[in-house]
Amino acid sequence: MSIEPAGLYCAPADLYIDPIQPVCNAVVTHGHADHARAGHEHVYATAQTLAIMKTRYGEDMAKRTIPLFYESPVVLGDIDDPVTMTLFPAGHILGSSQVLLEYRGSRLVISGDYKRRPDPTCEPFKITPCDVFITEATFGLPVFTHPPISKEIDKLLSSLRVFPDRCHLVGTYALGKCQRVLIALREAGYHQPVFVHGALLKLCNLYKQEGIDLGDIIPVSEVENKSTLAGKIVLAPPSALADRWSRSLPNVRTVMASGWMQIRARARQRQVELPLIISDHCDWPELVQTLDEVSPKEVWVTHGREDALTYQATQMGFKAKALSMIGYDDEEETG
Repeated sequence: MSIEPAGLYCAPADLYIDPIQPVCNAVVTHGHADHARAGHEHVYATAQTLAIMKTRYGEDMAKRTIPLFYESPVVLGDIDDPVTMTLFPAGHILGSSQVLLEYRGSRLVISGDYKRRPDPTCEPFKITPCDVFITEATFGLPVFTHPPISKEIDKLLSSLRVFPDRCHLVGTYALGKCQRVLIALREAGYHQPVFVHGALLKLCNLYKQEGIDLGDIIPVSEVENKSTLAGKIVLAPPSALADRWSRSLPNVRTVMASGWMQIRARARQRQVELPLIISDHCDWPELVQTLDEVSPKEVWVTHGREDALTYQATQMGFKAKALSMIGYDDEEETG
């Protein structure tokens, strides 16, 4: 496994993992834009990830797509010296995968982005023993400990009761976070319509097509009298929280759902009145737990706060190193 300008590369299989430039053969772990790019010749991924990519980039986002089921191996490379690739659930978003590559008796797992918390919108993370575990470290500092999502949703519903005249505008990333917040609201007993920015609709509809019930959602564009949104929940991309679109909403209380909301300075920077610590990544204890449970010979750390987790892995007895890859944004879509 080597690091090339396009990303992680497995030479015996002539395969890139989540390449950031167009390549001949790519396996894509999930549909977030810093991992899933258009323009590749051949793309291996779960059917859900391919559907997400087509929704975002169009039907011609790759010359050929090869949908894979979890835990169904495929053989790549030279028939006399093959690499076997198997996808396992990552628990990050719909269709997200870990990638197991087996070659000459060695097993390497690329985690992609992952989380360990229960999430009805995707298959749960599966521990996959291996010799080398390449793990993300988005929240790879001991300061990051995420509360239960139910606690954060309770904050939102409590705020609705305290401020019944205010429109609660919640910043949520379009893929994964939006749908997870909707499900959590329903699980908390909130079954009123939730209003959504137009930029969230396509992916919400895709989740519905995949059999995930998000409840009653209504595009804000269909609401003629915006004053009726007082006391309602509106979901929108984080970029819409402070733009002209939000000014049409009545007496807005600004809310943001992200793991980064644990950092008060970031909440203040975005002028967020109600920060909700809701993440689609592992917090620090879960990263450490995962290393312990996977128990590889080596840990390679990428996509985030690499130094602290590399040190922790070394203290746990693993051989560890930071990959220091560029081109993967740890906040743009997935915090």
